[in-house]
Amino acid sequence: MKRTSHSTLKAGDYEMNETQPSSPTSGVVGTLFAKMGSDSVSSYGSKESGSHSPTKSGCSSTSTSAENTPAQEARKIHTVSSGERTLRADDPVLLQGEEHRGSPVRDVVFLCPYNGPMRGSLQVTNYRLFFRSCDRDRSFQLEVPLGVISRIGKVGGVRSSGENSYGIELLCKDIRTLRFAHKQETRSRRTVVDSLQQGAFPINNDLPFFAFRHLSGGAQYRDNGWDVYDPEAEFHRMGIPVPNDSWRLSRINVNYDISETYPSLWAVPSHPSVTDDLLKLVAAFRSRGRIPVLSWLHPTSLASITRCSQPMVGVRSNRSQADEKYVQYIMDANAQSHRIFIMDARPSVNAKANKARGGGFETDEGYPNAELVFLDIHNIHVMRESLRKLQEVCYPGVEDGSWFSAIASTSWLDHIKCILAGAVKIADKVENQKTSCIVHCSDGWDRTAQLTSLAMLMLDPYYRTIIGFEVLIEKEWASFGHKFAQRVGHGEDKPSDPDRSPVFLQFIDCVWQMTEQFPHAFEFNQDFLISILDHLYSCRFGTFLYNSEMERNREDVRRRTHSLWSFLNHDLNQYRNPLYNSFAQNVAIFPQASMRHMKVWKGYYCRWNPRMRPQEPIHLRNLELLMIRDQLLRKVVDLQLECRRRHPHGDTGSGSRSSPSPTGLSSAATANPPLLRGTSGGVAI
Repeated sequence: MKRTSHSTLKAGDYEMNETQPSSPTSGVVGTLFAKMGSDSVSSYGSKESGSHSPTKSGCSSTSTSAENTPAQEARKIHTVSSGERTLRADDPVLLQGEEHRGSPVRDVVFLCPYNGPMRGSLQVTNYRLFFRSCDRDRSFQLEVPLGVISRIGKVGGVRSSGENSYGIELLCKDIRTLRFAHKQETRSRRTVVDSLQQGAFPINNDLPFFAFRHLSGGAQYRDNGWDVYDPEAEFHRMGIPVPNDSWRLSRINVNYDISETYPSLWAVPSHPSVTDDLLKLVAAFRSRGRIPVLSWLHPTSLASITRCSQPMVGVRSNRSQADEKYVQYIMDANAQSHRIFIMDARPSVNAKANKARGGGFETDEGYPNAELVFLDIHNIHVMRESLRKLQEVCYPGVEDGSWFSAIASTSWLDHIKCILAGAVKIADKVENQKTSCIVHCSDGWDRTAQLTSLAMLMLDPYYRTIIGFEVLIEKEWASFGHKFAQRVGHGEDKPSDPDRSPVFLQFIDCVWQMTEQFPHAFEFNQDFLISILDHLYSCRFGTFLYNSEMERNREDVRRRTHSLWSFLNHDLNQYRNPLYNSFAQNVAIFPQASMRHMKVWKGYYCRWNPRMRPQEPIHLRNLELLMIRDQLLRKVVDLQLECRRRHPHGDTGSGSRSSPSPTGLSSAATANPPLLRGTSGGVAI
């Protein structure tokens, strides 16, 4: 992809509604389908694509009524029969590799915090829990991937008395707490708990993640999502090593000998003194061997964003001549500036405390041309506690009169603002001051990933496309060793593990905040972000499994599992933002990182509460706008063809030849009009 120079854009105060689950062929869009004919229907959520409610994300981690039926899931993904067994009316439609764990348990009561107790049947598979009410007047179903479950608790004992006092409580990673009441005399609780334990915590039971069963069971997708990110191609997109010869590619870590948590391919300064021996010396001075390597390069100024871990300074203020020279070489790779910023994500007091554990930060004596800036982002333990408080506020909810004070007491939005503010500072240094930035925290795989990826999202419009955003996650999060397994707690029955923290959730929340301030700048909508988060926990795909590239290669994840991007890219129409303007994207965007601009993401945190959903389902309006846009694009193409047919020599009678189209469409658009072939183009409506 050719990269162009940037202009800048500052955020206004836009307001957008959240999505409400709904069938894409109902209401206004259903009427529009009828008017536009069968071609439009097949493009938007009919027999072919099987568009499903965005908040279900294909993993059905939601409670629904008629919104998310098994038939809709069957249209979205290939399904299989349950061996020799005939599926009954209360059985879920199975995915490939999905198997029942016993028979459905009847006469179970789901204690819904919004609609009251609901009696029905409960079925557990090796992938999910499925509950369906037996009340015909109040149709309801609930599907929860077992990977979402953080803790399984038993409520009541043999001596418990009272209605619904004996059952199961499930604490979920998507902030829900689900409760099911069983009858003591049926002795069904133990069977259900045992099945849940095996599926939710496969590591404790020496079982594989469902992602491995899903592929081996025959699941197929049109595209191979593992091909989305090619590190060498991404470096070439940034002009490395040609034409930007100030950086080169290094395979010194091809066997992960230098750093087990880093990718195998790096971009490092091409200065002749930057040899493999120097890189090894630098790695010895950086925590976990995570030396400064390139994340992003400005296309015109050549200012760079590099990432690393803290230097091992310690209480004795150790220095490394190799590290000091290496930082100088990074600065020299940008000829437009004679200084460099070191953006330390931590509060200064935390960074100083790390010296007692052998860590620390860069000093003026060792790095005279560097300016150290502390960004005051708190550690994983503070963030985990903040999310716990937010969970108490959003599920099941608080009274209206306490909403604002309750949200403020969680400090969640304060943390989101702080992360965004840090990323804005980095983007400003690179874009406006044309100065390179080195970004690190302690180990460089949590706050560092948040900052670099958000800054890159602000600076590079490619990452604001659907495919580009997938590349960004693969690059800055997966390949650079964000510890997804530990931070999320995949497959382990350790709900109180201090290593768990909502680091990636905060990143996605920050991205959503940016889409609110710049509704025309992103090709994807909030449903895309919600789907990513749902499958962060589901363990249906290999994308977020394990802690590093090395571990995923060791487990042969690319060959033995499907990528999440294979699933999401199968039907992108439901994830497209109809307001996206692809013809004016060569800009850097700078969101307002102030509390007056921060919002609670109700479309995600409060999506389970029917009283918090918007009255007008924005998803239907998005589909309608996408169809209107495609109609207009078709008309533009038809008019261009008609104009050329009437004036084959380019003489339109206006005295000009080949004048540009007011829509921004060129002759290339005539041959391959945007969106008609599933591309990422679009115009502002």
